[in-house]
Amino acid sequence: MRWNLPNSRVPEAWFNVVPHLPAPLEPPLHPGTREPVGPDDLAPLFPMALIAQEVSADPWIDVPGAVLDVLKLWRPTPLVRASRLEEALGTPARIYYKDESVSPAGSHKPNTAVPQAFFNKLEGVERLTTETGAGQWGSALCFATALFGQECKVYMVRASYNQKPYRRVMMETWGGSVVPSPVDDPEHPGSLGTAISDAVRDAATREDTHYSLGSVLNHVLLHQTVIGLEAKEQLAMAGEERPDIVIGCCGGGSNLGGIALPFVPDPEVELLAVEPASCPTLTEGRYEYDFGDTAGMTPLLSMYTLGHDFIPPSIHAGGLRYHGDAPIICNLVKHGRMRATAYPQGKVFEAAVQFARSQGTIPAPETSHAIRAVIDEALAAKEDGRPKVILFNYSGHGLLDLSAYDDHLHGRLIDA
Repeated sequence: MRWNLPNSRVPEAWFNVVPHLPAPLEPPLHPGTREPVGPDDLAPLFPMALIAQEVSADPWIDVPGAVLDVLKLWRPTPLVRASRLEEALGTPARIYYKDESVSPAGSHKPNTAVPQAFFNKLEGVERLTTETGAGQWGSALCFATALFGQECKVYMVRASYNQKPYRRVMMETWGGSVVPSPVDDPEHPGSLGTAISDAVRDAATREDTHYSLGSVLNHVLLHQTVIGLEAKEQLAMAGEERPDIVIGCCGGGSNLGGIALPFVPDPEVELLAVEPASCPTLTEGRYEYDFGDTAGMTPLLSMYTLGHDFIPPSIHAGGLRYHGDAPIICNLVKHGRMRATAYPQGKVFEAAVQFARSQGTIPAPETSHAIRAVIDEALAAKEDGRPKVILFNYSGHGLLDLSAYDDHLHGRLIDA
C-alpha cells in the first residue's frame, strides 16, 4: 500500500498554475504609493530569479540541477494508502496521502527552502531572515542555508517558541539563530504577521541580507508543486485515474497549493482547504487588499483576510495562525474552483489520535486539520455508499509537537 518513485522521477520543472486560474491575479501594491509593485521595489528583499518566478505566466519553470541534487536527498516522497484508517472507518472510500514528513526537516517546507536559498546564493546573498510559526518553515530554511553556507536568522512566533523548544534546537543545530517574536513586546503571544514584520525589518536594514517567505507568495507555491506532480504519477501506479477530492490544511497556502495546484486544470477533481476555526481566513475573512504583515511594511496583497492586526488564539497549529492567505488560493476560492472549511482544535486532535492509532504515524497539528476533513469526507462516502478516491497531503510529522498531544490526552486542550 505504498508507491515509490526512483530519484530520476523528481519533477524537473515546476507547474505554474497562473495560466489556469479562473481569473487573473490582481497585482501586489506598494505599501506607500498603493501602486502596483515592480521588480525594483522587491529587489531589496528577494533575488531577481524569485521575482521573475513571482510574476511569471510560463506554464512550466525549470528546476535548477543544483536544487534537484538536494531534493533527491528525500524526494520523491512516498504515496501511501491509508488502508487501516479506511478499515477503522468502515468506508468504501480509498484514502491516499503524500508523505512529506520524510524530509530532513520533517515537512513539505524544504521544497521551497532549498530553491530560495540557492537563488539567493547565486546572487551573492550570504544571510537570510525569515519568520516561522510552529517552526517547520524555520527548520527548513536553516537546513537549506546550512547546505549552501549561509547565515539564517529566524523570528519565531512567541507562543510557538514557548510551546515547541525542540524546534528551536533543531534550527540551531543547522546553524540558525532563533529569537521569539515580536521582539519589542515580550508579553505578546505573537503571530505570523508580527514575525514577518520583524524579519522584513531586519532584512531591509542590512545590505548583506534578503528576506525569505515560507508561504503565501506565488513562487513559494510554485516550488511546492513537486508534491502534486509526483502524486499524479503515483496515483496512476496505484491504478487510479484521478482523485475525486484533494485536501490540504491551509494557513498561508503552501502545502495545500503543492498538492492541489497540479489538479486545477481537471474540473473533475474537487479541491478542499482546511483551516482552524480560531483563524478562519477563507471561511470568514473579507476579500480585499491587505498587508502581509502586522506593521504594514510588506506589499498589499489581494486576498481573504481577517485584518493584518488580527492576533489569533495560541492554538498548537502555529503554522495555520495567519490572518491572510496566498492570493492564488484566494483566487481559486473566490471563483468557486476550491472550497474551504474550518474546524475547532478539539475535533482536529480527535482525528489526529484516530489516525495515529490506525496508521501508526503521529501527524503535526497542522496536518491533522487535513486529516479531520479526510475522515469526514470518508464518512460521507460511507453514507452515500460511494467508493470515493481521497488524496491529501501529510504535510509534516508531529514528533516535536507532543506537548500538544499531552494537552489533548489529559484534557487541557482549549477548544479554540
